[in-house]
Amino acid sequence: MRKKEWFSLKKIKEISKNQLLIGGLAGVLLLVIALPTEKKDSPGEERQEREEENAGEVSDGRFSGYERELERKLEQTLGEMEGVGKVEVMITLRDEGESVVEKDITRNSQEISEEDGTVKRNTQEKQYQEGTIYAQKEGSEGQPFVTKEVLPKVEGVLVVAEGGDNAKTAKNISDAVLALFPVEVHKIKVVKMN
Repeated sequence: MRKKEWFSLKKIKEISKNQLLIGGLAGVLLLVIALPTEKKDSPGEERQEREEENAGEVSDGRFSGYERELERKLEQTLGEMEGVGKVEVMITLRDEGESVVEKDITRNSQEISEEDGTVKRNTQEKQYQEGTIYAQKEGSEGQPFVTKEVLPKVEGVLVVAEGGDNAKTAKNISDAVLALFPVEVHKIKVVKMN
């Protein structure tokens, strides 16, 4: 009595190249899935932790320094204008801006056609993979590689000036703010200082 051989050279020769290719790709896919990976906190979790730490601290927002710098420069500029006098400025921002990170994008497409007598089979396989690129610094964890910083947009401007009750001075202040910031006219307010 002879054992049946399920694995023989004759049977391997009967397998088509497409079937071998599909089997090989399936094996590689299983290998990649089975590899252990290191768990890292996602950038969203890190950001949330930082926000929780800074909760209650009004002046420690992401762009509060940017906002303060805009206010300081505008106060200095308006203070030099004729008839304005002493001035204080408050600027509100629409958002916190945006950091655009570099992405590594991989796209693969494969089409396999098989013909077995009267049956013809077409298989299409498409893959899309996207991953963030990290910049490595010595002695620290990698940070996402930022390609572009979009600064926050100015939402409104309040100007409190000694000469704010003069219509001509108020118009000059509004025109100056409009020239510097892309805000709507109704979101600029000029008032007299006490």
